[in-house]
Formats: sequence, structure tokens, C-alpha cells
Amino acid sequence: MEYELDAGAGAGLRLGMILLSVDETVEYEARQVLAGREVNLMHARIPARADVTPGDLASMAPEMTRTAALLPKGLSAIAYACTSGATIIGSDEVARLIGLAHPGTAVTDPLCAVIAGLRALGAERIAMVTPYVPEVSGPMAERLAEAGIGVVRAVSFGQKEEWTVARIAEDSTRRAMLEAGRAEGVQAVFASCTNLRTFGVIDAVEAELGLPVVTSNQALLWDMLRRSGVEAHGWGPGRLFDL
Repeated sequence: MEYELDAGAGAGLRLGMILLSVDETVEYEARQVLAGREVNLMHARIPARADVTPGDLASMAPEMTRTAALLPKGLSAIAYACTSGATIIGSDEVARLIGLAHPGTAVTDPLCAVIAGLRALGAERIAMVTPYVPEVSGPMAERLAEAGIGVVRAVSFGQKEEWTVARIAEDSTRRAMLEAGRAEGVQAVFASCTNLRTFGVIDAVEAELGLPVVTSNQALLWDMLRRSGVEAHGWGPGRLFDL
């Protein structure tokens, strides 16, 4: 029987995401932004250890190109969905390794997406909320400082186990955001980690503090769509999606 071909699922907008094998949150929050829209988000999972330490995070680098190669060709953008991993490996190195499998494709990660989002919001002095141990949150603050973004106040849950991070209640994260965001001189609140749930509290925290809130998953999705040339105004939570 004869048949016809078209652009496939997603009507031409095809995005790829490299997820940690231990991540339980980013797909759930991504669906809240993309559900009902003509976007095909395809995933590949990179082997990741159970803990979030510099050594565990660095172990993903040798697997990056192989995992990226599992994604189909012809994608508008590819994201490596790990804020702490991008901090330790480096955003430039992440882009290089993914580019070996997908030359010419736009690449982002939560760290560079958050920096782009904070710049777009005009925020140079921020409060940072993380689930991390100091060996991870410290280098992240340093990367932000290198980008011209100072961390005025940092609050951490001091957790290194991914299983636990995925189960930190959103209300706990909300209270941490409020505590950090009330520091003098703060222009925005950044909540880090793709495995930390935040979408249910972003708007409420923004309303209470009168400040924008940027989170890893929110910024990552915003940046993927931005790099793909999509006008995504109102697609997700927070002032970032109002730009």
C-alpha cells in the first residue's frame, strides 16, 4: 500500500534531553510546560551515580557523547539536564561532547540556562537554594560569580543522595526560597537541581517576595525553546516565561 511522509511527531519542533539515570523530576516538570503543545521532547538517560559529589558528577563526562548519540538526529536543541554536573564538567565541555554526536545542534544545560535567564531578568545579586553539599554548591557559586552574578545568600539542604533530593517536599523548598530571598540586596532567587521539585511553588514565592524566581528545570526548558526560536510566553511558571 502507498503511504505519505510528513515531519513526524511535534510538527517540526524536536528537542532532545540527556537525563541522569537517577533523575525523577525533570520529565515531570517538563510535561507541565509542553503538554498539549506541538513539541516532541525525546530523552536519553546517562549513567549517573546515586550521590551528588564532584567525583560522581565528573564520572558522567566519558558517557556524554555516547548517550547523546542515542538521541535522533535533526533536533532543534539538546539539553544536558544536570546543574551540578554542568558545574563540575563545565558548560563548554558539555557542549563539545554533545556536539561530537550532534554537530551544529544548539546545546544548553541548566547552569548556562540559569545564567541566561538571570541576565534576561536583570538580576546580578541573587539568593541561591540548593540541595547540595558544600563541595558542589561552592563551585556553583564560583561559576555564577564568573558570569557576573553574585550569590548574596545561600541556603542548602546539605544532601548528596539523589533519591532523597527527589523527595524533598515542595513546601520545604518554598520555605528555603523565602528565607534566602529576604536577604538584603537580593534581586532574584535561584533554586538549583533538576531533581528538586519547584514548579508548584514558583509563582507563590514570586508573589510573596516580589522578586523573580529562576529554577533549574524552568530555565532549562525556557532556554531550549528560546534557542529553537519558539515564542514561549506564558508556557511555564514564573516571570522568566513572561519575558
